[in-house]
This record gives sequence, structure tokens and C-alpha cells, in this order.
Amino acid sequence: MMRFLQKILILAAVMLAFWACAHDDDGPLPLSSEDDVFAGQGFFLSSELDSGELIYLVGDTLYLHMDSIWSFSNCALQKIGLGNSTVDDSILIIKPYIDIRTTNDDCASPVYAPDTTLKIVLGKNILKGISTIRVMNDVDSILDTILVRRGDISVDTFKFYIDSLFDSVHSLPLRTKNSPSVLKVLDSLTPRVFLWRTMKSNCELRIDMCDSVRADTLFPASWRLGDTNLVPVHYACKDSDLVYCHSSRWVDDSSSLGELQERPDTVWHMSTYYMETIPECGSVNTFSRNSFLTGGTFTVIRGLYSPDESETSCGPSTREELYVFDLTRNRYVPDTVDVDSLYKQWESAKVVKSK
Repeated sequence: MMRFLQKILILAAVMLAFWACAHDDDGPLPLSSEDDVFAGQGFFLSSELDSGELIYLVGDTLYLHMDSIWSFSNCALQKIGLGNSTVDDSILIIKPYIDIRTTNDDCASPVYAPDTTLKIVLGKNILKGISTIRVMNDVDSILDTILVRRGDISVDTFKFYIDSLFDSVHSLPLRTKNSPSVLKVLDSLTPRVFLWRTMKSNCELRIDMCDSVRADTLFPASWRLGDTNLVPVHYACKDSDLVYCHSSRWVDDSSSLGELQERPDTVWHMSTYYMETIPECGSVNTFSRNSFLTGGTFTVIRGLYSPDESETSCGPSTREELYVFDLTRNRYVPDTVDVDSLYKQWESAKVVKSK
């Protein structure tokens, strides 16, 4: 009897489960009722300010790129705004905000929304007395900073003839005349010594008969430091231009070596610079150039920022009126390097004529 009752209960449970799965109200359980609304502000983790140029001029369009935006769900993002900017001394602080509003609607919900870019145009009145723009999020994290400048940018092309004398290390320092110009200087010398021995070579196929021959040492085109270079010694006709042996039939004899000898050498460390006197507190916005070749024309295209009278910020610089670009290392000579010594070499350098 007890076993029969157990079977009845099991059958009833199965029927109840089947009825529950087939019910018209089947589906996921709602997390909230249909009338519930969640509204507030989201969060963004990173942001960048960019004007498309190295220098942001007053009146230029500014772009604010925002990334890693917390918006609860794709459906919840209502608005991205800039809010009310504040001023701290000469710093304009922008605090974008994220408005979210979500209901019971089903929606794909990634943790972070795709990034977005806002286009900002700040008027001269807003930027009056401002030297820096800073973007922060709602937890007061400084995400990016950009400097503000007043003035204009001019783009010019300069062509220099690089005389072949620039290849002569004994003539350095050299420069082209006027400004802008190209300066080449000798930085330092590194002495070094190569070791070598002569090595006897025998001729297997003699094609000329000579009354007398002379030793013809064939020095290698390149030398190896830390190794003893073996230099073959051939024999050529002494009193004529005749070849003593067929060029491919010399056989070196490494068992017949001469005394160990030294070959002194010097490494010349040189640098080439583009130098230009610029307006005080000015700077170079863009710089491009072609290859530096002696005996040819060297071309530079540069964009120069010139501040106007209302510009109050100059920025750190060892020489406020000089721009120096290292052509050898393809980099701007930073403010941490004292360029006064380069300028002195420029003043004392021999001026090479230009075509």
C-alpha cells in the first residue's frame, strides 16, 4: 500500500511539472515590476582631449574622446553632456556627465558602452585667461590635459644645398648660412685598434711571366674588433700592369703567417641639426624632412606657431627663441638639453656656400 501511494505522488509531481512548463505565462522572471524606473548618472573611466594638432589654438575645434563608459545597459544611456565647466586659476575644468534611465524592458547589457567622441567649440570669452584645459570624471580623477595657445600657425618649406664638404670630418663644425640652417658638428672621437697578420698566398695558375714581382697586400674592406684579421699577400708584376696570376687561382696558406701587427683606427661621432630662430615663446607645430645627402638639396617642411600679444604662457625652454631638431637621431632636442652650446658652435662654424 505504501509503495502504491509513493507511485501516485510521483505521478502527480510529474503532471504538475508538465503543467507548469506548458503554462501560458512561461518565461524569465522579471527583476522588477513594469512600473519600476531606475534613473541616475553613469560613469566613464578614460578620456582624451585632442584638437588634431600639436598646439591647440583658441577658436580651433576641440575633440573629447570618451572610453569605458558605464551606462548599465545599451537601452539605459540617455545623454552624454559636458555640464557646467569650472575655472581654477588659469585652468578650465570640464566634467562630462552620463545620464542613464532604465526600465523593465529586456535589453543586451554590456558592462561598458562603446566609446564616443564629442565635438567642442569653446569661444574666446570662455577661454579668456585660460592656459590649460583639463577633463575630469565625477570622482575627480584627472583624465587628460591640453595647453591653450593664442596666435597663428604658418607652414613654410625650406630648401638647403648640402655641400660635399659636409662629408669632411676634419672641417667640422660646418653650417649653411642664415636662419634656418643646417649645422653639422663633431661630438667625440673613439680610438680603437685592429689586430692583423699577413697570410701567404700561392698562385696555382700563372698567366704572366715577370722579370720581378712585388708583394701586393689585399687589405679587407671591413675589420673585426676582437679578432685577428688574416690579410692575404699576393704578388704582382713589379714593372708593368700585367697580372701575375689568374685572379681566381690564388690559394691562401693559413699555416704561413707573419708577425702580429696593429692597425690604429678612429670612430668619428657626428651629429647634424636643423636650427631656426623663432619668435619668443613660439614653437614648431609640425616638422618633416627628406633624406640628408651631401651634394644635393635637403628639404624641410615645418609649421611654426607664433604667439600673439595676448599670449601670457611661454612654457619651459632653455632658449625661448631657438628651435633645434636633431636630424641624426630624428628627434626634437628637448628642453632638458642645454642648446646654448649648440648655438655657440653655430655662431663659430664655417659657412659653406649654397647654390
